[in-house]
Amino acid sequence: MSLLHPQRLFPADPTTRAITQSLYDGIKHLPIVSPHGHTDPRWFADNEAFPNPSALLIQPDHYVFRMLFSQGIKLEDVGVKTRDGTPVETDPRRIWHVLAKNWMLFRGTPSRMWLDHVFAEVFGIDEILNTDSADAIYDHIAARLQTPEFLPRALFESFNIEVIATTESPIDSMQHHSKLANDAWQTAGGNKRVVTAYRPDPVVDPEFDGFIANLEKFGEMTGEDTFSWDGYLQAHRIRRAFFKQLGATSTDHGHPSARTADLSDAEIQSLFAVVTSGKASAAEAELFRAQMLTEMARMSIDDGLVMQIHPGSWRNHSDKMLARFGRDKGFDIPRGTEYTSALKPLLDKFGLDPRLSIILFTLDETSYSRELAPLAGVYPCLKLGPAWWFFDAPEGMRRFRELTTETAGFANTVGFNDDTRAFLSIPARHDVARRVDCSYLARLVAEHRITENEAHELAHDLTYRLAKNAYKL
Repeated sequence: MSLLHPQRLFPADPTTRAITQSLYDGIKHLPIVSPHGHTDPRWFADNEAFPNPSALLIQPDHYVFRMLFSQGIKLEDVGVKTRDGTPVETDPRRIWHVLAKNWMLFRGTPSRMWLDHVFAEVFGIDEILNTDSADAIYDHIAARLQTPEFLPRALFESFNIEVIATTESPIDSMQHHSKLANDAWQTAGGNKRVVTAYRPDPVVDPEFDGFIANLEKFGEMTGEDTFSWDGYLQAHRIRRAFFKQLGATSTDHGHPSARTADLSDAEIQSLFAVVTSGKASAAEAELFRAQMLTEMARMSIDDGLVMQIHPGSWRNHSDKMLARFGRDKGFDIPRGTEYTSALKPLLDKFGLDPRLSIILFTLDETSYSRELAPLAGVYPCLKLGPAWWFFDAPEGMRRFRELTTETAGFANTVGFNDDTRAFLSIPARHDVARRVDCSYLARLVAEHRITENEAHELAHDLTYRLAKNAYKL
């Protein structure tokens, strides 16, 4: 029994399925453009073997361990490190058996689809994971990871990745990207394969852990007084320029909301004094983040970096889990997000400037047809990012197309990006997006809303061209 049906995610109707197959055949082998994600640049800089199957496929993937935790399995049991050094499971085979024993939990989820793809297409495994097969599958993967074909750069090439963007903060040392900058593998052909993106959250969010210490480090790295408003802004300009040297074409902003502001100079100076005192209230922190989105837009007009705004997540929702395990442990929860009023101060100031490009994401699907598609359908600076995070799944992708295309069209979207830490899932995620988009286009053809030739052009756009153009790659 094959893990992967060749026509998975295609429509059941035979006519539409045949059109989908034709469209998919035309784009399935196109290179992967991955313009936003969170893979570790160290993998590509050092090109060392991945340690074991659990460290590669379970421990970096919060989709996997959040599902296990929801069913009473402790994070310690899958080797997630604690902040206080409390012992956790370190035997990767035992961790693997936890996944195998609970494999049924992932039925119908995108995690299952991605992992099935990894097992079948990357490792050549055609057997369902369970307690009986766990050791054989573990041994097979572990053995393959020690071969030259499974080093990070070899996988990068076998996956047909053209370019991948990682995401770093202004106070990251950038040692791995700096190492790559002088590596023949990175510079072959004249185009960078691994680039970075500027994520300033640790030094623009007064509620970020260690914010004041981060400002101090920010100043040390740039030689600027980051506790003065002018010095603080100049420090951003310096680091943005450095990130551009390392291939960055975009910035990324993970704010709780999409709120923007356009304060007077006096108001900014007063607010900045409160923020740098470490005593900002929640309202003052939100106002500062709002002003900084507008400041980042101003800088993007100057240096050409594309802005990405990823709002709407209540990050680290469990205080107890944050205290015990730290950030990014599966406890980020979507919440309602408003855009029309939130973005107006920024759009009033810069929204008609042809030099500005902003890609908007959401975790609130109700905003697609009500706000986001109408905004992107008229403001030249706005584009819609694809279905993201909790909606990076077949049904979420279908809803995205259905809710946005009527108002924003296809040209005001930016293709697909995988936004993942799980390197081996990248081909799977892109393949899912290609299949879903081809299915949607096939329906439009079958309903005589577009021609088949137009659908083939659009399939290429959604797979490749739109991402390249939107992210200036």
